[in-house]
Amino acid sequence: MDKVALRGLLRERRARITPESHGLRRPTRQGRRAPGLSQAQIDQLLHRAPDTYGRLESGRYGNPPADLLEDVARLLGMNEQEWIALWRYGLGQDPPYPLNARSGEEVPGVWQEAVDGIAHMAYVHDRSWNLLAHNAAFAALFPYGRAPHNVMRWMALDRTARSVLTDWDNAWAPFALPYLRGALAADPHDETLKQIEKEILADPVSSPIYERAVAHLPLDGDERPLHHLALGPGWVTLCAAQPMAAPGARMIILVFHPGERRRQAARTPMLRAITP
Repeated sequence: MDKVALRGLLRERRARITPESHGLRRPTRQGRRAPGLSQAQIDQLLHRAPDTYGRLESGRYGNPPADLLEDVARLLGMNEQEWIALWRYGLGQDPPYPLNARSGEEVPGVWQEAVDGIAHMAYVHDRSWNLLAHNAAFAALFPYGRAPHNVMRWMALDRTARSVLTDWDNAWAPFALPYLRGALAADPHDETLKQIEKEILADPVSSPIYERAVAHLPLDGDERPLHHLALGPGWVTLCAAQPMAAPGARMIILVFHPGERRRQAARTPMLRAITP
């Protein structure tokens, strides 16, 4: 627990909420000049015992329960980054779920400019693998330059994917489909993912691979064969990153190297900071 950071976060957020916005009066007792809701008013609004919130803000509440953190975060109007900070400062770990149900479904528009500025194939998908942004290099991978609406559905079910993604049965599907299973385990109510799973289970080719898909494998630095429609056969090395404000969303960069053979000897080393 980081008591100083926790107290600073909660005080700053509490100061933004006026008592009047919740039908309460500003406390008038002598000596109180702090803006926003009082600690006692938060207990009142959350239907908690007196000093519950005070213990949390001061760091006197050891191992605060998830429902208390969620109630406080919602009352104080926290965003996803503040929600993560609340868990890290209060419990020393990341939250097990996003605060808002729509988190991971959208990213700021500047992400389109960001991927446009990347020379390699690059795209951003939401938590359900719906395409949010992509550059021209990525679009060139597909017939007529039309990128698919949902990247997971394309990889798992589209016939063109099985020709573009070389050795699809062994080099792509067994690595991609576990991510769908993992996402559904984390959010079994995601309608998009449920529909994709339904379609996969009805597909005689994808279904057996999906049934065996149990392990998550890392994306960063992974190298897989690919037949580019314009550039011919080659290998792509994958790089993955997550937009901070969109849990579950990902930016994927595909670095293409032409040639039939895998560049085993030419793999780049791990990057590490140089010690001064």
